[in-house]
Amino acid sequence: MHRPGVPEDLDHPRLLWARAATLAVVSAAMDDRDEFTWGPAGLQCWNGGGSYWWRLRLFEDGRALLCGQDSDGSYTHSRGRQIDFLACGPDWLPWKQLRHEAEGNLFGFVYWWQDGAWGRAPYPATMIDDGLEMAVSWAGTGDAAIERVVDDLVAWTEADVEPIEAVRAVRAFLAAAETCSVGAAEIAALLDTVADRDSWYEVRPQAALAFAAELGLTAGDRGAMPVAS
Repeated sequence: MHRPGVPEDLDHPRLLWARAATLAVVSAAMDDRDEFTWGPAGLQCWNGGGSYWWRLRLFEDGRALLCGQDSDGSYTHSRGRQIDFLACGPDWLPWKQLRHEAEGNLFGFVYWWQDGAWGRAPYPATMIDDGLEMAVSWAGTGDAAIERVVDDLVAWTEADVEPIEAVRAVRAFLAAAETCSVGAAEIAALLDTVADRDSWYEVRPQAALAFAAELGLTAGDRGAMPVAS
C-alpha cells in the first residue's frame, strides 16, 4: 500500500468483509488481544494493546465505510491543525457518529465506497501516513493481502504450522466466507490449522460458528452479508 494510502489500495468491500470477518471468527474462538464487536455500526476491532482500531460497515446498494486509526502510523495533524478526514464525504455517511469520533481525534483514515470506487478526503501535502497499511494491511489487493491475513492469524494463535498449509486453509475459508457458505466443517478446518490445540489457550469452535452466523457467513445466510440501513 501507499503511505499515505490512496483509494486504489483497497480491494472490493465484499472481499474486505470476508477477510475482516475471518479475523473476527478466529478471535471469537479464543481469548485474543483484539476485541471484535458486531452491531448496527458495523464490524469493529479494537487492539487490546491500543495500537490500532478499525471499523468496516456495509450499506444497502453496495456502499461501504472503512475507518480507523493506528497509534504509530496515523498522522492526524498537519502543521498543528487536525486533519479533516470527513471532508468531501457523501451525504449517506453516518455523520453524527463520525463527527463525534472526529472530535475525539479517533481517525487516521476514513474511506467510503460508492459508485464502484473507494474515495477519501484530500490529504495535505505534508501528510506522512494515514496508518492504513499498519492498521488494515489485509485490506489491500492481490496475494499480499491474503498473506497478511495468514500472518495475523498465525501471530495471534502462535500456531506451529507450515506457511503453505496456513495459506491454503485461509484461502479455503475466505472462499466460503465470500459465498456465505461457512459451516462447522469450514470452521473446524480453519481452526485446526491456525489454532494450536495443544497450546495454553482454549479453542471454542462453537463460539466461532455462532459469530460467523451473526456476520452472515453461514450456509443459512447464503448471499446475505449483513448490511446497515
